[in-house]
This record gives sequence, structure tokens and C-alpha cells, in this order.
Amino acid sequence: MNYLLILLLVGALAGCLGAMLGIGGGMIVTPVLTMAMGVDIKYAIGASIVTVIATSSGSTIAYLKDDMLNLRVAMFLEIATTVGAVVGAMLVGIFPSAWLFVLFGFFLLYSSVNMIMKLIGNKNEEPYPGNDPIVKKMKLEGSYYDKVEKKQIDYSLTNVPGGFAMMGGAGLASGLLGIGSGPFKVIAMDTIMKMPLKASSATSNLMMGVTAAASATVYFFNGSIKPDIAGPLALGVLVGSLGGARIMQRMRPRVIRMIFIPILIYLGIQMALKGFGVTI
Repeated sequence: MNYLLILLLVGALAGCLGAMLGIGGGMIVTPVLTMAMGVDIKYAIGASIVTVIATSSGSTIAYLKDDMLNLRVAMFLEIATTVGAVVGAMLVGIFPSAWLFVLFGFFLLYSSVNMIMKLIGNKNEEPYPGNDPIVKKMKLEGSYYDKVEKKQIDYSLTNVPGGFAMMGGAGLASGLLGIGSGPFKVIAMDTIMKMPLKASSATSNLMMGVTAAASATVYFFNGSIKPDIAGPLALGVLVGSLGGARIMQRMRPRVIRMIFIPILIYLGIQMALKGFGVTI
């Protein structure tokens, strides 16, 4: 009974944080299952995939209802992520991955510095007005109602090719290195394409579910998903993600960024060290 309750609570926490930041819940679930509960890494990763799908499902329901996410941007960028993931999966065992861990680790650290500078420089984040012809032609602009500011936020984007390339890199990292690409998705939209952070987080949640659903079949048929672990986690995650989506909409972007930055720094250091053969 205690084991079941712990799984439910871990799932709720992972779902809440994942929905708020658009990063999934794998970074919480996998360490807790392996280090705190002694679960084999194979089953922990399988449960993590289920967690990401549950987080995406729960939060997307709330974000769609409140018109927070940008469906056109999500589907367009998911093309790059999927292609990158397929290429990465094909290169597993052929391409040396150590230097990619270092590269992506330092990129996350660099991105965290950019976010810190944005946090310092902008007390009130304004949406990017923009007049990018690619954005206009593809109709990638969006809008949502900010429940904190109590007003409609209309925004545009920029540097679509850069965001698309970043998504391809995120998919490559996911397929080749076996890591979650949620933080990369948020960075691509928020930092590169200038999408408001709330919309970036909401859109990332939808995209992660699509990516995870594609790989979940593989984990299911190779026996990595154990129902007695993944089931309670998914239930907790579903509840937590619904709550996290509601909480995020009532937070200021600065607060979300302040939570997101330490996670980026931790992931960046972890990936860089892993590239050098050090695991934390």
C-alpha cells in the first residue's frame, strides 16, 4: 500500500512540474524509481515514457480548453523532431555519442545563461510583435488569454528555420542518446522563435506526447513497461498534470522562468559530465 501511494505521489509531482514547464515528468520519475525505490533502469525508462504521455494528455486537455497552445506550430515543428529521432535511432551503436552529450550539455548551460539575462533584463515580458514573412505565410501567429494580466496576448514568431533546426537536433538527441527533449523544445520556441514562455510550455506538452507515443510501442513490445509500476504513476501524473496546467496559467512568466533555469543548469551539467564519463 505504501509502495502504491509513493508511486501515486511521485506521479502527481512529476505531472504537475512537467505540465507547468513543458518538460515532461521523466526527469523526476526515472531518478526516483532507480535511486530511491531500486527499480531496474529498463523498467524506469519504460515508466518514464508512459509518464510523458500521461503528462501530455492531462495538460493538453486543459491547454486546449483555454486555447493556450499553438497547434500549427506544434505540428510543424514535430516534423523536425520526428525525423531527428528516427535518424538518431538509426545511428545508435554506430555514431559515438559521448561528444554529443557534451555538446548538448553545454548548449543547455548556454541557454540557461540566456534565460537568466532575459530574466534580469525584462521585468515584464512583452510578446514579440514580429513581421516575419515565413510566419505570416504559414499562419504561425497565436494568442491566448493571460489569467494573471487579465488580457488577451497576441504574439508572432521569428526565426522559424532556426527553431526547426533546433527541433531536429532535439529529436536527434532523443533518438541517439535516449534522453527527453522537452527542455530543448521549450528553448527552441521561447529563446529562438520568441514565443511567449506560457505558450511555449503548453505547446511543448502536446509535442512531447506525440513523440513519446511513437516510441512507447517499442518499449511495450520489448517488455520494458510494467503495469504495476506504470499504471499508478500514470494515474498520479494525469491528476498532477491537470493541476499543473491550471497553476501555470496563474503564474507570471518570470516565476516560471525562475523554476525552469535551475532545471536547465542541472540537466546541462549532468549531460556534460556524462559525456566525460562521469555519472551523477
